[in-house]
Amino acid sequence: MSAACGHDHAPFDGMSDTYKRRLWLVIAINAGMFAVEMTAGQLARSQALQADALDFFADAVTYGISLAVIGASLKTRSMAAAAKGVSLFLMGLWVFGSTVWRAFEGGVPEAPVMGLIGFLALAANVASVLLLMSYKDGDANVRSVWLCSRNDAIGNVIVMIAALGVWGTATAWPDLIVAGIMAGLFLSSSVQILSQSYREWRAGEAITLSSSCCGTGKASCGSGHDHDDAQHEHGAEHVHRHP
Repeated sequence: MSAACGHDHAPFDGMSDTYKRRLWLVIAINAGMFAVEMTAGQLARSQALQADALDFFADAVTYGISLAVIGASLKTRSMAAAAKGVSLFLMGLWVFGSTVWRAFEGGVPEAPVMGLIGFLALAANVASVLLLMSYKDGDANVRSVWLCSRNDAIGNVIVMIAALGVWGTATAWPDLIVAGIMAGLFLSSSVQILSQSYREWRAGEAITLSSSCCGTGKASCGSGHDHDDAQHEHGAEHVHRHP
């Protein structure tokens, strides 16, 4: 019973003023780049840029949720991470579906705009990754922040590659292929987040149950001692009455 009541070394849960300050800075970076990249993506008719802009938006929301649940119970943090995993999964499905639709619609994106905005977004995401590098191995809530930032950096690199492909081939296929890759990256990351959040939710359940058992066990032990003492006193009284 005492082993069940003990506490193992837990991963970093975000309880750090430095981490919170860095998270606020990353939120500002992502919100700003969402506005820039979504506008540029629509003007350039680039599906890859718009997919990457959605990733910036999702990151800004994700980081806000992460800040809100820092210091909460393991179960609460795991459920917040699960919500982010589900939203990332749905976003991946949307990007995949819209990419397929764009493949039939036609049109060639503006390669120079794709390249310029892709470079600006890459610089923003490299800054975010460097700010969060020291906290990439935390709990599901903290790790989801890292995975989203990593996705953005990878996405920006392949958006720039797509821009070169569009410029070289004068077709939309490089842009569509990159958008499909990004959709797969979103889906893969969502599975990782959901898997870890489920494990931590189960761990939170175990902690709750073990705490409850420890409390009940102590009460039972106390009741047992009282019962034994009563029996001892009754036995002693019986001896005195019947020598």
